[in-house]
Amino acid sequence: MQGTVRTYDPETRSGSVLLDDGTELPFDTAAFEAGGLRMLRFGQRVNLAAEGGRITVVTLSTFPLPGDAT
Repeated sequence: MQGTVRTYDPETRSGSVLLDDGTELPFDTAAFEAGGLRMLRFGQRVNLAAEGGRITVVTLSTFPLPGDAT
């Protein structure tokens, strides 16, 4: 799944993304760290993994999600 960064707090390393249908979903520090990133910026396109309605990984759209076969 993909989305666009709506908010990002570099101190807490958490924020929210907008899905293509306009739904806003929050992500926590664990989801950010699972993606191997150092920072995000507003409007950046990202790949997302979710489980049970919760985002578990946030990474750049050009990066594979952890565990994806390439």
